[in-house]
Amino acid sequence: MIRRIFDAIPRHIRFLTSIYLLGIAFFTVPRLVLLFQHWGEIRKIPAAVTLQALWMGFRFDTVISGYFLALPLLLFTLLAIFRLDSKAGRHSIIGLIVALYSLGFLLCGMDIPYFNYFNSRLTYSVLNWIDTPEMVGKMIFQDPTYYPYMLLFISFTLLFAYLAFKIAGRIWCGREASSARPMPAAYYLRLLLVTVLAAALLFIGIRGRLAAKSPIRWGTAFFSTYALPNQLGLNPVFTFLRSWIDARRPDNRRLALMNDREALAQVQAALAIPVDSSLASPIARRINPDGPPTPRNIVLVLMENMAAAKMGRFGHTPTLTPHLDSLAQDRSYWFTHFYSAGIHTYNGVYSTLFGFPALLGKHSMKTTESMQPFSGLARSLSRHGYRSIFFSTHDEQFDNMGGFLSYNGFQQIVSQKDYPADQVLTALGVPDHFMLQFSLPYLERLAQSDAPFLAVYLTASDHGPYVIPEGISFRPRSGDIKQQIVEYADWSIGQFLRAVSREPWYQNTIFLFLADHGTNIAPVYDMSLSYHHIPLIIHMPGGLEEAQQVDALGGQIDVYPTLMGLLNLPYVNNTLGIDLFRETRPFIYFSADDKLGCLNREYFWVWRSNGGESLYRYREKDRRDYLAEHPQLAREMKVYAESMLQTTQWLIDRQLVK
Repeated sequence: MIRRIFDAIPRHIRFLTSIYLLGIAFFTVPRLVLLFQHWGEIRKIPAAVTLQALWMGFRFDTVISGYFLALPLLLFTLLAIFRLDSKAGRHSIIGLIVALYSLGFLLCGMDIPYFNYFNSRLTYSVLNWIDTPEMVGKMIFQDPTYYPYMLLFISFTLLFAYLAFKIAGRIWCGREASSARPMPAAYYLRLLLVTVLAAALLFIGIRGRLAAKSPIRWGTAFFSTYALPNQLGLNPVFTFLRSWIDARRPDNRRLALMNDREALAQVQAALAIPVDSSLASPIARRINPDGPPTPRNIVLVLMENMAAAKMGRFGHTPTLTPHLDSLAQDRSYWFTHFYSAGIHTYNGVYSTLFGFPALLGKHSMKTTESMQPFSGLARSLSRHGYRSIFFSTHDEQFDNMGGFLSYNGFQQIVSQKDYPADQVLTALGVPDHFMLQFSLPYLERLAQSDAPFLAVYLTASDHGPYVIPEGISFRPRSGDIKQQIVEYADWSIGQFLRAVSREPWYQNTIFLFLADHGTNIAPVYDMSLSYHHIPLIIHMPGGLEEAQQVDALGGQIDVYPTLMGLLNLPYVNNTLGIDLFRETRPFIYFSADDKLGCLNREYFWVWRSNGGESLYRYREKDRRDYLAEHPQLAREMKVYAESMLQTTQWLIDRQLVK
């Protein structure tokens, strides 16, 4: 009886069912890889929660499998209706299935290192660097840590293709249907019924749920108070395609978080901006400090990946950053509650030098809307006679950095094109210590002129592929390469400071050390705070007698106004930043592509672009959501953060950012 029912099912339905089960098994393996890579954290989570995450993963894998199998079902059905069930036709459809699943396996392979780095499943933001494939390719192939994921993709594709054709061979057993022999009406009726049933099951699988109100969304996976299991249940093909589709919706191309007029009013009130009809921008304010100017040189170092959590001053053991730790205690301002604007290097460069926030997943320096002059540190200082120079370890065209900075006030860019070819060790160019050493003659020439100078550095060694140069005096104490590279980056800073401290211009220079962004370290929430909490050290050897700790809330957007305040120079502040020595802010906010965060000294508000908000007590690492208990506070944080981003979007739209 069972055998007769089984034989009555059309072969292509049996085949697609087998492929569905095979695909689910293949999609589950990368999820298990992630699970075991984070086993130390998983062990602390109730087993029931982890099992629920795996069940959620099955649901999302089914959604993607449904999309992959919908067209093959249609094609197989057409072949069956018109009696064209040839071997060539079947193999063409199977080839299509293999191609679709191969793309899925590629995204799964990319997702594992992406998640480990960004604490987020794969999104369209990975396409931000599609215009520089050579450099991205080198970064990947020069980093051995990516090799297992390449092997995973290749082996999965080959094995899946082999098994798909093997299953097809067994189901069809090499027999081809004859189109000459007419089939009874019962054949077409059975085909219709089974096809309708299969299509209905596919439709339900694609929707992900039976409820009529809404299909499955990424927020469905967020069922617990634990960040990792919530993320674990998602399928990276789903998150990538969903974010890509959402980003291309007309209402998402321009930020539309709130009404423009309301946003402007909120920002003017929050930043206490007086109305000045002589200025084109409604947020611009003239800063005319008391007393004479103090035009010192500026050396600003943006350190790749240097999260606050990596520093001994913030509690890391063993000590990896002895030079930065000691610098914080030597004639420096040391900021304890300072945050990066985003999670990408371009966010850090843009927000630090120009005072505008990261606009969620938008690339601040590559979009066509950014092809306009921006007010910023280099442009403002040039009006006071400053010379400016920017140093990068790698190709200046990456992230459109060189063009954007040159257009906006930087007079010289020193990058990979200027270094000896034998010193270029990876796709990220020369190592940190070499760039810093290479820059010394440039600084000496600038110092010999009558004009003060602004020198900005972007390091890169603490970014894979990790390479510690040979033939130098540095000796790591750690055994792990990721800790060794932090030690090396810190050592490079120490060598640089030792060299410049002997220069006559050292005492008349302000040194700033901060990160472009942090690092994903033991995240408690789906928006990792360690990715945003970064150090800011303002070293003033000729301006401070002793170190001072600053506990004010601040962010990269505040660096430009704060520096202008230290120099006591008049300028027009047309940014969202404030002078942290003269003003205070109740909240600080930041973006992580598809998430927006805002915090005060106790609570951390998180907004997710596809829906859902949360409010956490982050100081206690409390996973409980307090949104329902403190709706007014959450509302204040939401309005504060969204109004800042919306106002920035409005200013860019109307070309009022200069």
